[in-house]
Amino acid sequence: ASQPRTRTETLRARLADEIVSGVLEPGTPLDEHELANRFGVSRTPVREAIRQLSASGLVRVRPHRGAVVALPTPRELNDMFEVMAELEALCAALAARSMTVVERRALETLHQDLRVLVHKGDPASYHEKNEAFHAAIYAGSHNSYLAELTLMTRARVAPFRRAQFRAAGRLGGSYSEHDLIVQAILRGDQAGAAAAMRAHIGIVRDAFRSYAEAANS
Repeated sequence: ASQPRTRTETLRARLADEIVSGVLEPGTPLDEHELANRFGVSRTPVREAIRQLSASGLVRVRPHRGAVVALPTPRELNDMFEVMAELEALCAALAARSMTVVERRALETLHQDLRVLVHKGDPASYHEKNEAFHAAIYAGSHNSYLAELTLMTRARVAPFRRAQFRAAGRLGGSYSEHDLIVQAILRGDQAGAAAAMRAHIGIVRDAFRSYAEAANS
């Protein structure tokens, strides 16, 4: 049962990369049959991948007319990152207050795992571990509603956050930004954790903009 989900996630990630890099331009039709043949899968994972991309704002599904590539406008993307920054900043502040000793140690372990991936220069693996790092902070807030809301918002901007890791020097920069967040959480500094996280998401937004501009130039 897990294999189709794996295929869906792989397909979604590949299509997201092509959309944010400009390989698939805004307005490009996404034909399920054509994509299934191209990637050697059935139409079921293609249909689910398109549904997930629609939730991220990368694809617009038109009733009875199929799906097309639909990148958010710069204003829409900025709005999403603005909300993301505030939600994650609140998560970080509450995590600094509420994380247990075990949770703090787990966060440190994730942080060190990311350091290894920086040295390996592996953006794909870094992205996956980065998802776990941020999810640990959401859970560490000990506010289930906030964690759920933040995860839902993160899903909307995930393709853009993933793409920015391809920018030169971005893995090291991300790790350094994480270090400020982790240190603030470990010392119980709520204001410091919130400020570090807010700054981090702002840099992620700017890094994606630079990456997208370079990819489309």
